[in-house]
Amino acid sequence: MARVIAVANQKGGVGKTTTCVNLAASLAATRRKVLLVDLDPQGNATMGSGVDKYEVEYSAYDLLVEETPAEQVIVRDTSGKYDLIAANADVTAAEIKLMEFFAREVRLRNSLEPIKDQYDFIFIDCPPSLNMLTVNAMGAADSVLVPMQCEYYALEGLTALIDTITKLAAVVNPDLVIEGILRTMYDPRNRLANDVSDQLKQHFGEKVYRTVIPRNVRLAEAPSFGAPAIYYDKSSAGAKAYLALAGEMLRRAERNEPATEEV
Repeated sequence: MARVIAVANQKGGVGKTTTCVNLAASLAATRRKVLLVDLDPQGNATMGSGVDKYEVEYSAYDLLVEETPAEQVIVRDTSGKYDLIAANADVTAAEIKLMEFFAREVRLRNSLEPIKDQYDFIFIDCPPSLNMLTVNAMGAADSVLVPMQCEYYALEGLTALIDTITKLAAVVNPDLVIEGILRTMYDPRNRLANDVSDQLKQHFGEKVYRTVIPRNVRLAEAPSFGAPAIYYDKSSAGAKAYLALAGEMLRRAERNEPATEEV
């Protein structure tokens, strides 16, 4: 049975989509079966997976609104060697249409249920805002992975995000937990980054991944070539960091010591 992980942060530009694409590809490279669900109408995870969001026959809209079976919606030919449920501008309409449905908060959970046995991991790339799509992601997920930059405003936003997750858990998914906090775009030469990193470890302890994702040009370039970093430049610091993160997640799972805590 797949572990379903929502990758979320209400603040944009923190490496959320980069984390989804590269972590999915890194785990797929270890022969795990991975599905990436793109719920962001911008479709960046779709394009970063080497799939043209303008050409896909089905998207998350069809899954959520039209109740098209997940098997039919899944794109199996991606550059990262994982499966994908794509997103494009149609997904914006899904957010509005969902308001018309009964039990709208759990439509994604119900749609994924028939295919969960086929995967080891399912990652959900959430929009950078709290809307019905994010609520659906939280309703479907076992846990939430939070990527964040080590800067003051990000630290402040993390408190708000955890408060939001707590409230959502109470309403749509009592079993939802924090999977882990991932430090992204990290520059060890930056004193503030080091200070914020220390505060994170002090306040959140084991929930902070040991792996740190550096600020890396190759990671930034890879999406324009429609490929995860390990297939664009596997020797880059960014590619190595996401492989290390995948290894850390697998080791935690094997030890039955996930960095999770009820919210």
